[in-house]
Amino acid sequence: MLVFFYSERSGPARRMESLLAHLARKERDRLRFRRVDVDLRPDVAARFKVDEVPTLVLVKGKRVSERLVGRVSSPCIERMLETHLEPVAA
Repeated sequence: MLVFFYSERSGPARRMESLLAHLARKERDRLRFRRVDVDLRPDVAARFKVDEVPTLVLVKGKRVSERLVGRVSSPCIERMLETHLEPVAA
């Protein structure tokens, strides 16, 4: 599961929205995607130790596997995911 921590007030987080929407559609068979507004759910942000937005947290087996903090590119996200996701079946 990829968790996107954002805030409506964060310009960089808003700019990542379309990139993540595309990624969620592309990887829908291999990855669950969740969005968490840190202003509405500070408890969840605290549990995941999110101090700044945007932050992407990859959760695998109920544990945080990796995280990316700040505005990142699609290739950077895809490189992180490929090391953790099952290969696409042919």
